[in-house]
Amino acid sequence: MSKIDEDIARGGQGQVLDPETYRDSIGTMEQSGKRKWVFPKKPKGKYTNYRNLVSYTLLIVYFAIPFIKINGNPFFLFNVIDREFFIAGQPFYPQDFFILTLGAIASLIFIIIFTIAFGRIFCGWICPQTIFLESVFRKIEYLIEGDRNKQMKLDRQEWNTEKIWKRSLKWSVYVIISLIITHFMFMYIVGYEQVFNIISEGPFANPTNFIVMILFTAAFYFVFAWFREQVCTLVCPYGRLQGVLIDKETINVFYDFKRGENRSKWRKGEDRKATGKGDCIDCYQCVVVCPTGIDIRDGQQLECVNCTACIDACDEVMEKVGLPKGLVRYASEKEIETGAPYKFTGRMKGFAVVLVLLVGFLGYLLSSRGEMEAKFIKPAGSTFFVRDGKILNTYNYTFLNKTNDKKIVTIKVIEPAHAEVGYSASSKIIVERDKISKGTINISFPESEMNLSKQNITIGVYDMKGKLIDSYQTYFEGPFKLQF
Repeated sequence: MSKIDEDIARGGQGQVLDPETYRDSIGTMEQSGKRKWVFPKKPKGKYTNYRNLVSYTLLIVYFAIPFIKINGNPFFLFNVIDREFFIAGQPFYPQDFFILTLGAIASLIFIIIFTIAFGRIFCGWICPQTIFLESVFRKIEYLIEGDRNKQMKLDRQEWNTEKIWKRSLKWSVYVIISLIITHFMFMYIVGYEQVFNIISEGPFANPTNFIVMILFTAAFYFVFAWFREQVCTLVCPYGRLQGVLIDKETINVFYDFKRGENRSKWRKGEDRKATGKGDCIDCYQCVVVCPTGIDIRDGQQLECVNCTACIDACDEVMEKVGLPKGLVRYASEKEIETGAPYKFTGRMKGFAVVLVLLVGFLGYLLSSRGEMEAKFIKPAGSTFFVRDGKILNTYNYTFLNKTNDKKIVTIKVIEPAHAEVGYSASSKIIVERDKISKGTINISFPESEMNLSKQNITIGVYDMKGKLIDSYQTYFEGPFKLQF
């Protein structure tokens, strides 16, 4: 007979003699502010299986992305130090950051819309904190120390051989995993080749990198070995933001209080409806599996991360006692109160329209970002000079190739007419992919057609097919002339 079966057979009191005392014991904080450790029971069920599938998929993605390259470029790289940025294999530069900023705004609006509609699903299904804690560190803890009851027993006992061995083994594995996570995080910043070089050269050759890695490893270990759910309940701003965004029409993990109340222990063969009892048998299985230590029956709480462990636990109990599943389920508060079906509200529609427009504008900016960025700057302190009836100005050019292909370009003056370009070397300039090419050109203009001492000039950069790739407007200097 399983533990749940025993609990039901004893009237729901197999694990708890005093419900109020038990409820106090699973909170994450005492009234004095002292930390209370949460020992969640290992969840199982339909939603847990789905969540495991999502978690393992995202973990594979996390550990695989640093090794994926597109056209020789990293799939994702965010190297702030060397100002190298790649997203989906496409290079981005500091001057493109307005696009990334717009993308961040679009992501924020998406999160807002998603939270308004579906609550805190991100926290329970996609958040890295939840994935690493529940799908990696917690599973190791279950493997070494056992399920909830064994962990509580181990925590209470003296520091004997068993406790020292199990805790030492768990903490050692945690340190190793934290090191692995840190190294992969650095691969997203400097690339896996550089990380492997740092490892092969050793800590004495790279003391700064070594210290930074140790600090991040210590931070990850602290978060996943000790701080745990406190990140979600005390630190994460998203948990507080949801309190502003969620309303009665938001889909969340809810307890159907209309069906569940009045709570009462299970009595075999009893007609609960006839005695005015609800379907909740007060077994506390939804509480013992909660990773943040809350009772979902107390209503929507900021600590709830929508992990669905309580849904699986309740459904298992309902199936065993022969009552319908879904006492705890995904629903809106309005749906539970009124029985009305879920509706996409006007506020959600408004946010969705803004999101579609923003994403469309973002797509336009990405598609029109241009293949190359060109600049023509007059050298500091330089001036014009006159030769054979022509005025010459010198310009330093800088070409940035934003594509994954080598470019061969030439320079022409678009405006004004009759201006000519003189090259210090070949007229065909080669710009390697994702590289910067620099050089110098001279632009000459007939003195007889120079009406102003300084006038605008537009210089174009063309590929070998004659297509204009980029243009740049600067000024052209000439001798001062008195106008009568």
